[in-house]
Amino acid sequence: MTQIFGASSTTEDVLSGVSLKGKRVLVTGVSAGLGVETARALAAHGAQVVGAARNLTKAEHATTQVRADAERGEGSFELVALDLADLTSVRACADQLNATGLPFDLVIANAGVMATPFGHTRDGFETQFGTNHLGHFVLINRIAGLMRTGARLVNVSSAGHRFADVDLNDPNFEHTPYDPFIAYGRSKTANILFAVAFDARHRARGVRATAIHPGGILTELTRYMPAGGIEAMVARINEQAAAEGKPPFQFKTIPQGAATSVWAGVVAEADAVGGHYCEDCRVSPIVPDDQSSSLVSEGVRAYAVDPVHAEALWAKSEEMVGEKFF
Repeated sequence: MTQIFGASSTTEDVLSGVSLKGKRVLVTGVSAGLGVETARALAAHGAQVVGAARNLTKAEHATTQVRADAERGEGSFELVALDLADLTSVRACADQLNATGLPFDLVIANAGVMATPFGHTRDGFETQFGTNHLGHFVLINRIAGLMRTGARLVNVSSAGHRFADVDLNDPNFEHTPYDPFIAYGRSKTANILFAVAFDARHRARGVRATAIHPGGILTELTRYMPAGGIEAMVARINEQAAAEGKPPFQFKTIPQGAATSVWAGVVAEADAVGGHYCEDCRVSPIVPDDQSSSLVSEGVRAYAVDPVHAEALWAKSEEMVGEKFF
């Protein structure tokens, strides 16, 4: 990590001069936004990219530029079907990938939903926890054997993890009043804890895992927010920023938002990012749980990187999906 990158760095900035020829990558959520740009940047630098999406027709249209850039960069791009809200689909996707026997050098768990109305996945899990965490938990653990020595897992989390810790006693809001952003926060905390536990299990064989916050970007992720919701949130963020003596909030572009995933996946040193949380192309400091923090503050909440907590979530996740993983 000799070159310093930051919040305004783009995917092309962090991959400047980097060849990914011979590298094979899986990116989930390639039908819009960050997933498309992440896949494009990697394929443009020579990687063989497998993109996973629920709606393959939408993904085909969304990834036209990915294919063009892959051809120019001597990379490749292909699609596989994956509905993270349906474990039958998740297991079928894993079976399809395992059947090829082709290894991965990088897996980016990018897909997700935010602030959805209360609902359940096909398997009966609260929508956000089930989609953002449990779907990826099953997929990645089922294909972990394809991740060769030197491979990395990058879980796309969010500063929204500060909204809430996971609730292992009531993950499906059966006894807790539902709040869409509390549910989102729980799922994003789970993304970080999953990376911590996966890294602990696989680092001895040279496979590392990290979680990242891409920053604030206007993508389809905001589609469930009510009219005026984004503006109201930005106003609150700017109040917090002013109170902390910081400049007004600015949204990142999609290439800036995807940069940290790419940086953590192929540019940063594995030992630097493994088991950690990153934002703005750098490893974030840990913020104690009793210290005040806002959405404009840097850092990761201590509860989200606690290894004992990560193991407890792993055990609860296994119980919920009915499978045991190494």
